Amino acid sequence: MAEPTTGRYEFDAEARMGQTVAGGPRYSPLALGEVSPEGQEQVDAIRDAFSIPENRPFPDVSLITLRHPGMFKGQMVLGIELAAKGTIPPRERELAILRLALLARAPFEWCEHVDIGKAFGVTPEEIERVIEGSQAPGWTEHESAVLRGVEELIADHCVSDSTWALLARTYDEKQMLEFPMLIGAYLMTALQQNSLKIQPKGGFDYR
Repeated sequence: MAEPTTGRYEFDAEARMGQTVAGGPRYSPLALGEVSPEGQEQVDAIRDAFSIPENRPFPDVSLITLRHPGMFKGQMVLGIELAAKGTIPPRERELAILRLALLARAPFEWCEHVDIGKAFGVTPEEIERVIEGSQAPGWTEHESAVLRGVEELIADHCVSDSTWALLARTYDEKQMLEFPMLIGAYLMTALQQNSLKIQPKGGFDYR
């Protein structure tokens, strides 16, 4: 069994920015007028699912991945199910995604979910605690298990029996089924965004 990283994950953030951000993005965003009819259906579905007004610019990351509208549709169907319709409480979902983004050394995903997490009640102090991992003092038993589950999935691709049992004290069957899919979906997204060198709003200064 691979040992999970349950504390601070030390890595060279500047070098990682050079690898996953510098010189990017590898493809330019489409203008909305260049989006295919199939892609436009997904734009409309996302605006509806997340209540995004028509006058708000569509994110560059989406306009890049809309170059492959069929794949984008598959991503968005899963994304809407996990986020807009998900059963895991949004604040806990964002804590999990932040820990995943850090372990995946994913600058764009980290920066985006710092902002999203704050919108769902994650405090700056909790973001600092996410950096320190599941063993950091201050988490509830359940919150620690959420982060530990992420750490185990990244390290060993499986939630341990002990962490599963702790999560199952609070989560119902749907939430337990959803949890590994949530982490897998956002890891997939991190792999794509890192490789496309999507530009984050800020640096990868998590220290």
